[in-house]
Amino acid sequence: MLNRRNREAVEKAVAALGLTGGETALDIGFGGGLGLRLLLPAAARVHGVDISATMLERARATFREELAAGRLVLDEGSMTALPLADGSVDAVVSTNTIYFVEDLDAALAEVARVLAPGGRFVLGIGDPDLMARVPMLTDNGFRIRPVADVEAALAAAGLSLRKHERFTHGGLGFHLLSTAK
Repeated sequence: MLNRRNREAVEKAVAALGLTGGETALDIGFGGGLGLRLLLPAAARVHGVDISATMLERARATFREELAAGRLVLDEGSMTALPLADGSVDAVVSTNTIYFVEDLDAALAEVARVLAPGGRFVLGIGDPDLMARVPMLTDNGFRIRPVADVEAALAAAGLSLRKHERFTHGGLGFHLLSTAK
């Protein structure tokens, strides 16, 4: 179950895409499926990519009708090897995923590859200074990167930072990095 902080982060990330209803959107690392649920009424078509077979199975059971109608496409895959064609999506959202990515440059290059010209990408990350103080995270191999390093990697991938929003909930910090191609 999503905690309130994660729910708020996903809601803000999807809203930051500014969808108008005709776009094709992608949620990378959709986990419990909240992003998919929020994207479906806001976009013409939605793709979901997750590395977890368990999350894919759960999403396939939850979104049977949307899958059957062709409004939702789910694929197993990683952020460094997205199973989509070049320039095939208008908007991409990903929250709380880059901690599990070893090669951030390759992952963001993949996002840029699948984004159509003028496409938007919103990346949500926990505040690295606060996350570094949580032994459970650092002891379990989370890759916690300074925000400036993430911003530099976005720029290197050709994704121009348009807005950097910070917010807190329950004392925990979060960053939304909104970009355009």
